[in-house]
Amino acid sequence: MKQTEKEFAALVKEQKSTIYSICYMFSKDKDEIDDLFQETLIHLWQGFEKFRNESKIETWVYRVTMNTCISMDRKEKRRGERIPLAVDIDLFDENNKDMEQVQMLYKRIQKLGLFDRAIIMLWLENLSYDEIGEIVGISAKNVSVRLVRIREQLKKNH
Repeated sequence: MKQTEKEFAALVKEQKSTIYSICYMFSKDKDEIDDLFQETLIHLWQGFEKFRNESKIETWVYRVTMNTCISMDRKEKRRGERIPLAVDIDLFDENNKDMEQVQMLYKRIQKLGLFDRAIIMLWLENLSYDEIGEIVGISAKNVSVRLVRIREQLKKNH
């Protein structure tokens, strides 16, 4: 295995739960999560050697994953058959009682628009307003304003 491949494998191992969480946020079922996860890995691999460390690697992973999920959401038709990739996290597991509240929150978040979904998801990951703004391309002040509006929407949706 080449050094680049080893570095990429380490990155995926380290960031797997973050990538999966974002894919979960933008999906309707487990198959769609797998598709989004696999498509994200393709985009990460394609950009891996070009990454110049101008931002933190985590910020880059968030941005690539979110852009992939948003782009896939906008495309109605699927392209070809995809090879399944085993992921050992299943937030759709109905037998997991600990996940009930998480599932309820995600169902409310699913009702938000794509951009608002991205912002609240990053906020739930405990990123700072500056980091969120850098990832989605808006100012930290705008992040703050949008989060207030998003919280109001989430209150109305229950």
